[in-house]
Amino acid sequence: MAAVLGARAVARQRVHWTDRAGELMLAALAAALAAFLVAPLAAILLQSIEDARGRVIGLDNYFAYFETPALAHSLWNSVWVSLLVTALVVPAAFAFAYGLTRSCMPLKGVFRTVALTPLLAPSLLAAISFIYWFGNQGVLKEWMQALGIEQIYGAPGIVLAQAFSVFPHALMILITALSLADARLYEAADALGTGDARKFFTITLPGAKYGLASAAMVSFTLVITDFGIPKVIGGNFNVLATDVFKLVIGQQDFQKGAVVAVFLLAPALLTFVVDRMVQRKQTSMLSARAVPYAPRASRGFDAAITAYCSVVVLLMLAVFGMAVYASFVKFWPYDLSFSLRHYVLGLVDNEAGTAFGNSLKLAFATALAGTATVFAGAYLTEKLRGAAWLRATVQFLGLLPMAVPGLVLGLGYIFFFNAPDNPLNFLYHSMAILVACTVVHFYTTGQLTAVTALKALDAEFESVSASLKVPFWKTAWRVTLPICTPALVDISRYFFINAMTTISAVVFLYSPDTRLASIAILNLDEAGEPGAAAAVAVLIAATSLVVCILYLGLGWLVERRTQTWRKPA
Repeated sequence: MAAVLGARAVARQRVHWTDRAGELMLAALAAALAAFLVAPLAAILLQSIEDARGRVIGLDNYFAYFETPALAHSLWNSVWVSLLVTALVVPAAFAFAYGLTRSCMPLKGVFRTVALTPLLAPSLLAAISFIYWFGNQGVLKEWMQALGIEQIYGAPGIVLAQAFSVFPHALMILITALSLADARLYEAADALGTGDARKFFTITLPGAKYGLASAAMVSFTLVITDFGIPKVIGGNFNVLATDVFKLVIGQQDFQKGAVVAVFLLAPALLTFVVDRMVQRKQTSMLSARAVPYAPRASRGFDAAITAYCSVVVLLMLAVFGMAVYASFVKFWPYDLSFSLRHYVLGLVDNEAGTAFGNSLKLAFATALAGTATVFAGAYLTEKLRGAAWLRATVQFLGLLPMAVPGLVLGLGYIFFFNAPDNPLNFLYHSMAILVACTVVHFYTTGQLTAVTALKALDAEFESVSASLKVPFWKTAWRVTLPICTPALVDISRYFFINAMTTISAVVFLYSPDTRLASIAILNLDEAGEPGAAAAVAVLIAATSLVVCILYLGLGWLVERRTQTWRKPA
């Protein structure tokens, strides 16, 4: 008994005060995630079962929702459009990714770069561009009508614009899935005389099935929760995302708005759960003895896949090119001379220049605060000793934002932070709440990136530091942080670009003083100024591109200064 008590006493003595400080920091992070994520979601659920006077009425609001035919029809519209876009995008992205990873086609870097450019612009850019191509005064309106499509507004426009915006998200997942291939499987199949078609269906597809499932889940969730594209090109075709906006902003019916938010949250949660189950079942595709797959040249196949990728890239360039062209045209379609009228109208006359400055402030603040918060949380959960339940809680809360649509999160912020008795009410309508919402919205990807970088480090660093009685923060500052700096650059870039282009998460939270450039695009389009809206969208895309180039330079400097140890002597 005395020996056990003595061992416990020694264990208590070994806990350095810095470890206790780390536990306090981790508890503070858990409290922040609870306040800025869990509490807003709880406020939505509570609002959906209350009446206008705050009395709990159970599921009456849900029954009233389904008794309203127009609202119930919006649910069906959202589901079938999301399924259709997913069915179109995933095979198209798979074929493109297959060309990048399994062929010898030329200019792979160019094809990949162009295919990922939609990530740099708000989704509204695609909607505006398709209006110029196929709208009432569009260039190809007659061609579209010849195909039997009366107008672009409604489901056709939503499907086309969503396919353009979602394509790069699915492509990134599928490139990763197809890159992990063991050449020995294909060598064995060749030795057995297996044909190309059978190798594709028995080796390639089974190896990429988890990537295909993840791409489908991500595509469905992005489409069903997007607000910007249906708002601009949807016309009278109602979906859940636009219903939330109309109910909350237009009709001030917060109860039904909360009900719709719950319906938006349900498919996102379902896809998140399914995706996590799929990842658990996924087995390692590459072993220590694996041989990297190197595609062999095939003149016919390489020519065909190059032609397909060229068509996809040209279509993307056509969408971007039309937006850029329309932003410089003086008066569409009557005066096609070039002018800066739309840029002056958008940035000066409509004060979108101030909104653009607010977007830059939001992006810089989100990049700094988000990167610091994410890395600190990941480091404490991975490297801190003890407080296992606290570390597990923070890990779970860090994964939860992936399952929460931005529109739902923003609506939850209204219900929670706008409450008069909430001590955090002072944050409402401030830039701080926009930063907090954006950081929380994109928290999961940053955390996964940071955790991946930290897991690559040997735990012996912390063990040696502890044996030498070196505080954990010194080890983090002198060893861990320099080694993980490239990952921090990637996380910061991710936060910056998404903060510049986000719409859904902030559409409910801005004030006249904190209006953002992405919101200004919506306002300009509603005011009948699509050219000015296109100009602001082009400026956001151009800014994102410049920032990405600057981050590439920063990444090169970081690699040069902190990663020299990786190079062979």
